[in-house]
Amino acid sequence: MIALVMNNTKHPSISPQTVALVTGANRGIGRAYVERLAQAGARVYAGARDVSSLAPLIAEYPSVQPIAIDVTDPASIRAVAARATDVNLLINNAGTARPGGVTDADSLDNARADMDVNYFGLLNVSRAFAPVLTANAPATMVNVLSIVSLIGIPSIGTYSASKAAALSATRAIRAELSAKGVRVVGVMPGFVDTDMTKGLEAPKMSPYDVVDETFAGLERGDEDVYAGAQSAGLAQGFFADHKSVEKELATY
Repeated sequence: MIALVMNNTKHPSISPQTVALVTGANRGIGRAYVERLAQAGARVYAGARDVSSLAPLIAEYPSVQPIAIDVTDPASIRAVAARATDVNLLINNAGTARPGGVTDADSLDNARADMDVNYFGLLNVSRAFAPVLTANAPATMVNVLSIVSLIGIPSIGTYSASKAAALSATRAIRAELSAKGVRVVGVMPGFVDTDMTKGLEAPKMSPYDVVDETFAGLERGDEDVYAGAQSAGLAQGFFADHKSVEKELATY
């Protein structure tokens, strides 16, 4: 798989031979991935729908290549796959979240919007880059999911459903690509301190901690990374007694 080395800081890092594409790179977890990769000397394509939103990141890391990608637009994705043929690390990070439960009045519109980005977007990018990663194998695909991929939370019901679908797709993609030298890893953090969780009164982890735990998980050979104590605790409880955890979170 892609070589992983330790730099002279406390953070695990990717080797300079890594060529990465990060979707949703203009903020939050995506920006943190780009920064850590650039700091390690990796070559990075930073993807966003609006490349102008990447200007502050490029100003800080001039070696990073901005690239326009809309994960809901197959033509946009095909254009990026045709250009970034040297990628050996794909980080499917682009995501969206609509608040509200599955039975709310506007839930159908929310569900479509969440599924379009979080499931179909991940699926479209993965399909387009599967031949690229296979050609550059050994290679790695990292799919940024959520602990709510396992455990649905009523207050973000359609988001939970879209991330559950993305987790199922991740498992299927893993089964399809493992024999071709492509490792597929699902990253499931708890609440992360990003624009997506503004106004949410709950403990949140740093986006950089998500990234660092991702890379540490890659070094260990993990296929599923439960980033943060909150996620790890919920996952442990889920696999021990999923109904109890489901009832515990029913009021969230």
